[in-house]
Amino acid sequence: LLVFLGLALPGTQGKVIPRCDLVKILRQHGFEGFVGKTVADWICLVKHESSYNTKAFHNNGASRDYGIFQINSQYWCEDGKTRGSKNVCRISCSKFQDDNIEDDIQCAKKIAQEANGLSPWYGWRNNCKGKNLSSYIKGC
Repeated sequence: LLVFLGLALPGTQGKVIPRCDLVKILRQHGFEGFVGKTVADWICLVKHESSYNTKAFHNNGASRDYGIFQINSQYWCEDGKTRGSKNVCRISCSKFQDDNIEDDIQCAKKIAQEANGLSPWYGWRNNCKGKNLSSYIKGC
């Protein structure tokens, strides 16, 4: 069993993007002030949604969340499993689990723009909203 787990884990572990590297990437992609939120808001969101892991996955039953921003298959991407998926970002959900987060960034910004904020993400609502988030970008 341990041998099997040892073989299975490397494929499920994505790239974990170091916090300060992600701060830099988000700043470069215009996240500071986007929909009235700070980069610290986004870093807190990513920390609580995926722990900075590009291969993060969560099964919600009827839908699934994919990638570093935990983008949901019911509305935003197509995974071939979610009935009635809207696929608003016009992309395969599997693209949100690779190490290239450019498409993740585009879709996350689309979600935030449509919602006029970060309220679609429970990780942000439950852990970040209304809090002092300076520690998330400290030292970066």
